[in-house]
Amino acid sequence: MNKAILMGRLTRDPEVRYSQSAEPIAIVRFAIAINRRFKRDETDFIDCVAFGKTGEFINSYFKKGAMIAVEGSIQTSSWDDKESGQKRYRTEVIVDQAHFTGSKNESGGGNYSSNNHYDDMAASYSSSSGQNESPSNNFETMEVDDDDLPF
Repeated sequence: MNKAILMGRLTRDPEVRYSQSAEPIAIVRFAIAINRRFKRDETDFIDCVAFGKTGEFINSYFKKGAMIAVEGSIQTSSWDDKESGQKRYRTEVIVDQAHFTGSKNESGGGNYSSNNHYDDMAASYSSSSGQNESPSNNFETMEVDDDDLPF
């Protein structure tokens, strides 16, 4: 089983690129700083990559310093460095889901997460004019009343 669950702060703004395929797919890279559980003065920096809608969600709503929780799997890759001729290795988390974990002010309000439900929500979201819109156009302005929250 290969399952990683991480929570920490982004060390830099996410970097988005798109694949060169017929239907371009977002590829978003970022790193998370995570304090060690028993040694608070030690921090690990974990490289992450997210694809598609999950990547777009992270790129739209998370910036340097924001708290984030991610779920995914660990992947290693290797390649030969053209300049030095040495074999290089990379270990990163392939993110399947991302969640807000900071305060409402930090995350722009609400308790939203990117997972399979996000794709369903994006597909079914429509504005008051009846035209389909991307949810990224409205999440920043969406207001959630504390009385409506289940916790």
